[in-house]
Amino acid sequence: MFEFSDSGVTLATVLETRKVNKDGLHPVRVRITYKRQRSYYSTGKVLSPEEWERLPNAKGQEAKAIRESIQKFSEKVRSEVKGLIKQDAFSFEALNKRLSSATSDTLNTAFVARIEDLTAKGKISTSDWYKYTLRSIRLFAGDKISFSQITIDWLRKYEKHLLDEGKSYTTISMYMRALQVIINEAKEAGVIKATQHPFGKGKFEIPQHEGRNIALTISQISQIVKYECGSGNEEMCRDLWFFSYLCNGANITDICKLKYFNIRNGEICFYRQKTLAKAKKKKLIHAFITPEMQTIINRWGNQSRKQEDFIFPFLKGEESPADERRIIKNITHLMNDRMKVIGEKLGIGNISTYTARHSYASVLKRSGANIAFISESLGHNDLKTTETYLASFEQEERVKNAALLTKF
Repeated sequence: MFEFSDSGVTLATVLETRKVNKDGLHPVRVRITYKRQRSYYSTGKVLSPEEWERLPNAKGQEAKAIRESIQKFSEKVRSEVKGLIKQDAFSFEALNKRLSSATSDTLNTAFVARIEDLTAKGKISTSDWYKYTLRSIRLFAGDKISFSQITIDWLRKYEKHLLDEGKSYTTISMYMRALQVIINEAKEAGVIKATQHPFGKGKFEIPQHEGRNIALTISQISQIVKYECGSGNEEMCRDLWFFSYLCNGANITDICKLKYFNIRNGEICFYRQKTLAKAKKKKLIHAFITPEMQTIINRWGNQSRKQEDFIFPFLKGEESPADERRIIKNITHLMNDRMKVIGEKLGIGNISTYTARHSYASVLKRSGANIAFISESLGHNDLKTTETYLASFEQEERVKNAALLTKF
């Protein structure tokens, strides 16, 4: 895809098929050959052989962004190689030193590059996650943070800073995982050595948040369904929340993107948007359409009922990724605001869109449903994730069982 040769130094961008990740993809690397020795430099991209073959002529937005990113990195390496050749000073050691300073001036610029890459691919939600992380890091340590500064001690201080700010361990975990990705890429590119990598067992371990006790009981859900709403907006939000609960705990993004062709044989069949792009094995979720769900569709859904139409009329299908993200966020915020008011009036506490998903899992568990079935219904790839959802239920069971010990 990208080649260069001068003064015995050959550069080529290659798909290194000898290496493969857990998703069956191969790294794209810049290979430098000099005096029968080879050295590889990661572009940070991984592709299948088929994707690599199509890449030079691919016209899709994501493929174009990948191609431009690979070319940009390859040109940067070529520029450093040419500079060393011009000085008659080429060696792999000299090249590595120059690339170390050229490829990523600071942690901040590495974050900005990743945010731009994600935005170009239309991955707005993930891009926002990295933006929030970068903003937090800037507030903590400024705009020019070198990779050498990111030590185990630095990470511990950053964690304490976040805790002092009142951040939850869920948020801290998300920020740290974004930071870890950037550090991993720096190591892969040779910017830092493996011994400098601060994450991992025996080093800094990313805190794991415990399951939050946000699942409702069937009695509380009944109160919500029977609640007398004060406005059409409030009623719509309440109904969509109930629809989410009944639809296997589908999140608002999934619900907004449901189309009438997703309805098959009395079921809604869909893939979770959250895992659609990254999961190796796509899990099709089946949610039986109950009479209550059908009533909500009839009340708030698109009346045309054409197969290509969205079930609920929030999206038109012509939006840019950024506009789509904005619309879904606005709907989610509206629902959370209205559901919070309903929760307070009913004395249940804070209710959110996330509560519906946890409640779906916990109500099934309390009813004796198999955890494997619950996991499959939620679209989880492993049981551990489902167990996290059910953590509050397990504690509930322990309290109840402990009381039996003194029930003389």
